Amino acid sequence: MNTPLVPNSKNEGISVSVVVYRPDAAQFAQTIGSLAAAYDTFRSARPDVPLHLYVVDNGGFDAEANTLDAMSGQGVECTVVAGQGNVGYGRGHNLAIERAASRYHLVLNPDIDLDQQAIIRAVEFFESHPDVGLLTPRIGDEDGHIQYLCRRYPTLLDLFVRGFLPASARRFFAPRLARYEMQDVINECDIVWDPPIVSGCFMLFRTSVLKELAGFDPRYFLYFEDYDLSLRTHEVARVAYLPAVRVLHHGGGAARKGSGHIRMFAASAFKFFNRFGWKWL
Repeated sequence: MNTPLVPNSKNEGISVSVVVYRPDAAQFAQTIGSLAAAYDTFRSARPDVPLHLYVVDNGGFDAEANTLDAMSGQGVECTVVAGQGNVGYGRGHNLAIERAASRYHLVLNPDIDLDQQAIIRAVEFFESHPDVGLLTPRIGDEDGHIQYLCRRYPTLLDLFVRGFLPASARRFFAPRLARYEMQDVINECDIVWDPPIVSGCFMLFRTSVLKELAGFDPRYFLYFEDYDLSLRTHEVARVAYLPAVRVLHHGGGAARKGSGHIRMFAASAFKFFNRFGWKWL
């Protein structure tokens, strides 16, 4: 039986890591504000459970700005990890994961807004399901629609169609993409057990599981590090999609970010398929 969070216990509390590289200041402030609001709701029920926020500065973060005031003002310990240069997404989070001494650790994108009930609902679920090591939420877009970011194992064709074809062409592959995106099971109300792959924009782990896995594989600079970590998590713990935990995602795809991101996407895809097995069609 999993022990509920209690003060003065070993590995107590929650830690959060956010990796930033030339972040949009307004969006980052919005993300931190939503985290502060969600923690405030959590703290009203669990006043003695601490939270530690790590901001990993891969470049271009103004540590003197007031963006962390909302957290510091609530007694949250805030640490800016800087000076390492742009080491990539996964290696950046690993710098925080190595430092974390918490019960739960949240890997969070700087373009996510948390619902005010997100943390308390997630922790309550973990406490009721001791076999769960990783939780993924209902992820919505700016129009309120579900973003289907849980995935079955991809083929190269799936990745090309979803990432690079225009919408007018993607419609011819709609049934295929719906299967890849698990649209047959992901919805607003049902818990889905053990989705093969979940999004790195919000991954809430038991810290012990994350440390057992040694965090992200540092060979990925950007893209597919969450695919890799998801698949490895299944080897040691269960994964759950919990729609009662809700977040809003402002992110976009690699193809819309320019040729540099396309090259990084392709390089990471090659590493991923080399490790876990190639599927073409």
